[in-house]
Amino acid sequence: MSTLETLFATIEARRGADPASSWTAKLFSKGPEKCAEKFGEEAVEAIIAAVKDDKAELTAEAADVIYHLLVLLAAREVPLSAVLEVLEARMGTSGIAEKAARKG
Repeated sequence: MSTLETLFATIEARRGADPASSWTAKLFSKGPEKCAEKFGEEAVEAIIAAVKDDKAELTAEAADVIYHLLVLLAAREVPLSAVLEVLEARMGTSGIAEKAARKG
């Protein structure tokens, strides 16, 4: 199991946990909209770190972005495996060609 898969499984296991003892459970308790908001906040922080060219900060913020994206996926009941399947299907295809195919 990859690190992402292990993290996603841990996140899903926290769904029913006590929000007072788990940050993930606390996010779930506030609903998918709050999970989306937190993902957006972390994405902005990653963008700021990238613009500042602060590699250490960008690395930490990227980890936060990935974590919060996985929480958002779980909150909306989108399995990580579905996202990985889409990425796998896109492998070996030009990004330009793949994007053009989605428009048609």
